[in-house]
Amino acid sequence: QVQLVESGGGLVQAGGSLRLSCGASGRTMNYYAMSWFRQAPEQEREFVAGISRVGSSTVYGDSVKGRFTISRDNAKNTLYLQMNSLKPEDTAVYYCAARSLGIATMSGLVNYWGQGTQVTVSS
Repeated sequence: QVQLVESGGGLVQAGGSLRLSCGASGRTMNYYAMSWFRQAPEQEREFVAGISRVGSSTVYGDSVKGRFTISRDNAKNTLYLQMNSLKPEDTAVYYCAARSLGIATMSGLVNYWGQGTQVTVSS
């Protein structure tokens, strides 16, 4: 089992950047493919980005392609999400997620969730 803790959220103006981090404890993170999801008020949880266990493969949601970059440092047990050119519609709670059998692109496939970190983009 793995415990996930997100950090790095905050308030940023449109066009700005933020980097989210997700620290893993318990079982080492390299056992899991990792993903980021987000959920805005009154909306379903949405897949943002995913990365394979060793970082050789990444996948992105259509709404963030070309603006967000997912990466991981297994030696530090840390997952990252670099978010550039932020838009007000990126405002949401961002969740780190782990899955032992490949990248989770749907919330129902996730084995473990973090508690989330709020990102707010002002116009």
